[in-house]
Amino acid sequence: MDKKQQKKELRKEIQGLRKAHTDQEIHEMSLKILERVQELPVYQEAEVLYAYMDCRHEVETRDLIGTAWKAGKRVAVPKVTGQEMQFYYITSFEEDLDAGSFGIQEPKETNPASEERALLLMPGVAFDEACRRVGYGGGFYDRFLEAHPQLATLALAFEFQVKEAVPYETFDIRPARIVTEKRVIERI
Repeated sequence: MDKKQQKKELRKEIQGLRKAHTDQEIHEMSLKILERVQELPVYQEAEVLYAYMDCRHEVETRDLIGTAWKAGKRVAVPKVTGQEMQFYYITSFEEDLDAGSFGIQEPKETNPASEERALLLMPGVAFDEACRRVGYGGGFYDRFLEAHPQLATLALAFEFQVKEAVPYETFDIRPARIVTEKRVIERI
């Protein structure tokens, strides 16, 4: 089986595992991940947080975004246009977000973020012990991080998304850390 097929099978497996968890279980695990993120110096020192808007039982980010706002951090979330992804600052979930691509809430294009010293939170389907990441197949985060290599990176994942090894390509960009409800995995 080639890597593309391996990734497809892995995406299907993890999607099933995410669906198998209740909304309450996802929320409780997400809150534990939030606590771990807040303990990290890379989060504490960041003035700007590039976060994603969760959907379909991903690690929830709304509580983390709210906590970042309370801590005085600026928060930006992504908007996908064609093959590109751009981040825009938000200060309110109700006023600054619209329905967007792939059923994910996206920001209105009113306040573009261009901060190069920020912490970027990465979603993903599956990860491994070496911080390799299998995304959703669009390459949006890989392209964005290739253009902005100085951003600090942190992936949020449930423990069931972490495998011993995942298929990867040379162009796949690895996060510096993965935070789960049970641990923090540092890139080797």
